[in-house]
Amino acid sequence: MNTKQLYEKMVDYKQFAIVLLTVGAFFYLGTILPSETKVMTDIYIAAGASTGFLAGSILFFSIAKKYRNQLIESEEGQEWLMKK
Repeated sequence: MNTKQLYEKMVDYKQFAIVLLTVGAFFYLGTILPSETKVMTDIYIAAGASTGFLAGSILFFSIAKKYRNQLIESEEGQEWLMKK
């Protein structure tokens, strides 16, 4: 894989992680905000969705970090990181 592809994958995975993090935070807020019409199953579903999205976010952040470390190890990769 060339340096440009590694850089693009790193950026893409970081963006995926940020999106999943915001969606997970949205579902988490849905579980803690008070509401009179909440059913416990709705709270459990929102908590499970929040946990799943946050776990996916952690996974994508770790993949992006792996690609960043590969870029740091190469000379061309360091140039790409400095340039962008």
